[in-house]
Amino acid sequence: MRIVIFANGIIENPAAEAARWVRAGDCVVAADGGTRHALAAGLTPAHVIGDLDSLTPEQRAYLEAAGTILHAYPPAKDETDLELALTWAASQPDVTEIVVLGALGGRPDQALANLLLLALPALAGREVIIADGAWSVRCLRGGKTATFHGQPGDTLSLLPLGGDAVGVTTTGLAYPLRDETLHFGLTRGVSNIFDGETVTVFLRTGLLWGLHQNQ
Repeated sequence: MRIVIFANGIIENPAAEAARWVRAGDCVVAADGGTRHALAAGLTPAHVIGDLDSLTPEQRAYLEAAGTILHAYPPAKDETDLELALTWAASQPDVTEIVVLGALGGRPDQALANLLLLALPALAGREVIIADGAWSVRCLRGGKTATFHGQPGDTLSLLPLGGDAVGVTTTGLAYPLRDETLHFGLTRGVSNIFDGETVTVFLRTGLLWGLHQNQ
């Protein structure tokens, strides 16, 4: 199962974003206020997760009539609605991929917190992408090889998360890395370029954000 989560950030054109990322058969989920984006894209979420304070009475009535499952949490909680939605998605036994839309834009604190959620331990072993137009962001974990598909000239930035990323080796990039360390807080991994259509990234230990911009 593939899960697409609509968050409550900025999506300029929800229908276009849904056409780009949502496939037939996907399970559509909204993190509370992300419901407005799903509905604007002509999609009825199967699940809405959060404190539900962003739902209008009309939206709630529509969702209940449509059979949407509402996962209601108290407003006074430690997690954001998106964290709750991601944790729920990761707990589904047959999930193969999780795509998050509407997690960026607007408040920088919320956008940064959403990007940090990619490092949630519960998401380890899951393919999770935060997507925003031509950009997609993944968290790469030590001991694993990640593969990116694109076109020559695409941009790929590799940024350490939470500490140094050690033993980074890449293929398919204009500026290759060969068993090297990307130091936390420095910018060496920014704006590398696809040489072809496939890039691989391996790191021995640590975490990396992989930020890919399609041409």
